[in-house]
This record gives sequence, structure tokens and C-alpha cells, in this order.
Amino acid sequence: MDNNNLLTQLLMIGVGTTSLVAEKIKEVSDRWVKEGKIDSDDAKSMIDDFMTQFKSEQGNLEKQLDRQLRNAMQDLGVPRQAEMDELRGRLDRLERQVRDLENKNWR
Repeated sequence: MDNNNLLTQLLMIGVGTTSLVAEKIKEVSDRWVKEGKIDSDDAKSMIDDFMTQFKSEQGNLEKQLDRQLRNAMQDLGVPRQAEMDELRGRLDRLERQVRDLENKNWR
């Protein structure tokens, strides 16, 4: 499984979790409003506050997962994109030098 696919799946799980949590909180707050435990403005405020905090924590979790995945890849010896780009550049320069040397020998 490639890393982008894994990250995409993890993010989709996070989106699904957020949606599920939001739905459940809405259900509970609607029930409390019907039962007269809180008024609708307080319910809306409670939902907004909770979702803001939940999304913030989810963002932190996504950053931690990303960092752990990068560390695991590094431990496995998987090169970063910048390293691959640098190696491609070096290879291109070496190929050019070999071609130049071959052309000089044929003259």
C-alpha cells in the first residue's frame, strides 16, 4: 500500500469520525432541548464549542500520524522525495558527463 493511499484512508476515517460525533452531539442536544434541560441557543453554542475543540484535536492527531508515518518510513530506509530528486539530478549530470567523454573519444 502506498503512503498517499494510507494517509487518504486515515483522513477519511477522521472525516467519518467527525461526522458521526457531530451527528450524535446534535441528537443529544436536540433531546435536551425537547426535555427543557437547555435552550436552543445554549445547545447551538455547546455544539459549536465542542466541534471546534474536536476539530482542533483531530488536526493535532493527523499531524502526529503524519510525523509517525514519516519516521517509520525513514526507519525503513525509504528515501524522501527531496533525496530522490537530488539523486536524479546527480544521475543526469553523470550521464551528460559520460556522453561528453564518449563524444570526445570519437572525435
